[in-house]
Amino acid sequence: MTNSMEKLPFLPFTRPSIDEQTIAEVADVLRSGWITSGPRCQALEAALSERFQGRPVRLASSATAALELALRLCGIGPGDEVITTPLSWVATANVILAVGATPVFVDVDAATRNIDLARIEAALTPRTRALIPVDLAGLPVDRDRLNALAARHSLRVIEDAAQAFGAHWAGREIGSFGDLVSFSFHANKNLTTAEGGCLVLNNAQEARAFEKLRLQGVERFPDGSMDVEQWGGKANLTDLAAAIGLGQLRQVDAFNARRRALAQRYFERWDTSLGFELPPADFVQSNWHMMQPLLPRALAPRRGEFIEAMKAQGIGVGVHYPAMHLFTLLRRLGWRQGQFPVAEDIGARTLTLPLFPAMADTDVDRVCAAIASAVRTLQG
Repeated sequence: MTNSMEKLPFLPFTRPSIDEQTIAEVADVLRSGWITSGPRCQALEAALSERFQGRPVRLASSATAALELALRLCGIGPGDEVITTPLSWVATANVILAVGATPVFVDVDAATRNIDLARIEAALTPRTRALIPVDLAGLPVDRDRLNALAARHSLRVIEDAAQAFGAHWAGREIGSFGDLVSFSFHANKNLTTAEGGCLVLNNAQEARAFEKLRLQGVERFPDGSMDVEQWGGKANLTDLAAAIGLGQLRQVDAFNARRRALAQRYFERWDTSLGFELPPADFVQSNWHMMQPLLPRALAPRRGEFIEAMKAQGIGVGVHYPAMHLFTLLRRLGWRQGQFPVAEDIGARTLTLPLFPAMADTDVDRVCAAIASAVRTLQG
C-alpha cells in the first residue's frame, strides 16, 4: 500500500512564482511585435532606479554579463588582480578571467560563509584593482567594513549581489548605496526575468559607458548615423524578459517576506540533535535566497547518498556551492586543496533545501521529517 509521503508531489529546492497577470503581459509583448530591448526594458530600468534611490540601473542578459562589463567599465584587464571568495558560483571567477585579470581568493568566515574581510589586506598586492564580494544565499557582506577597506586602498568594489535582491545592510537596501552592484534575475532568484540581470551604477556617465559595452560599442545619433569608438559585446535584455521582471517587481517584497517566514519555520522545526550546522538566523537583513544547512562532518563523504535518500522521499536538494578553487580550471592557475580550509569544509558539506514563496508551512515540516529519515537511513 502506498503511504502518504509517496503520494505527495515532488518538492524541488526552488520554483519561480509567475502570476497570470504577468503571463498576460508577456503575451502582450509578443503581440506587440517588439520583443527585444524596448519600452519594457526602459520601464524596468526606471522602476529599479526608483527602488535604488535614483541610482542609474542598466539591464543585462545575465548577472555574469553585468559583472564582466563592470570589470571592463573599471578598466580592469591583463596584469590586474581582483580579490573574491572561493565559495560562489564559478561565474564570479570566470568574469575575472574573461577580461584577462587574475582572480585572487580569500577564505570565508565560518559563521557567515561570506568572504572573511579580516583576511583581505593580507592578500593585497600592487596589482590589486578591485574586490568582488558575494552575498551568499542572500546574507549581505558587512558593507561598512567592506567599503572602508576599499576606500583605504583605493579599490573598486563590484558587488556580486546576484542572490541578494531585497536584502539589507544596516537598514539600507543592497543596491541603494555602494559602488557597482550586480543582481541576477535567473529563474531561481528571488526576482526573475527567466534569464537576466542588472548593474546599479554611480552616475549617468558610467551608465552611458555601460550601454556601449552592452551592445557592440555602438553610439547612435539623432540623424540616424552611428559610430563605434570601442569594443562592445552583446548583452542586452529582451522586452519579453523585462515584462516578467516588471511583474516580479510588484511582488518581490511579499516573496521575500514569505521566504523569511519559511526560513523561520525551518529553525523552529529543526531537530538539532541531528548535528547539522544551520546558517545565521538573520531574519532582518538576509532575503533568504537559499536555506543551506551543513551536513555533519561524519556524513559529508556520503552527501550524494543523502541527496538520493531525500529524492526517494520526494524532496529535491541542491549543492550551492563547491569551493571553486578546486575546479580543474582554477587548479591550473596554481590554486590547490588546503589553501582555503573554511571554504573547502563548507563546500563539502553544504545542502540547499526547498525554499520558495509558493511553499506551504507543511512543506517545511515534510522536509524536516525527511531529513531525519535520511539521516537514520545513512546511519543504519
